[in-house]
Order: sequence, then structure tokens, then C-alpha cells
Amino acid sequence: MRPEVTTGAVRALLQDAKLQPHVPAELTDDTELTLDSLSLVWLLHLVEQHHGLIVTPSDEVLGECTSVRSITEWLRGVQADAGSNEP
Repeated sequence: MRPEVTTGAVRALLQDAKLQPHVPAELTDDTELTLDSLSLVWLLHLVEQHHGLIVTPSDEVLGECTSVRSITEWLRGVQADAGSNEP
């Protein structure tokens, strides 16, 4: 079973050294984030490592990643879809 994606887990992933330049120092669940495409790819790499979710980056995904809360909700949807496809 994969670990659940929570706002705390997303916030922890965003503290990665490669993402910190793109993340405000005061990071709440609703703080607006501006991730570039390279940062998104790195975040999705971390999500795969820590949560076992494989997500293909796209412009649509980039548009969804505007806060810790929106990233968490989006990843929970991906996680739910992945869980429904498991045997």
C-alpha cells in the first residue's frame, strides 16, 4: 500500500533543495506557488520516490500545481485512480 499523500507530505517534498528557490519561505496550504516545468518534473520525481505514484508531466499538470492544497488534491486524485487500477 502506498503512503497517503497529505498536505504535510507535499510541504515536505517542496522543502527539497532543488525546489526551495521556487517556494516561498512562509509556506501555508494556500500560499501561491509558481513552479516552472523543471521544478514540476523534479517534484513528480520525488512523488514517485516517496509515494510510488508515476505521473507524466504536462502543461495541464503545471496549471494544477498552484498551492500545497491544490497539489495535494490533484495527487490524491491520481492516487485514487492508481488504486482503482491495481489488482
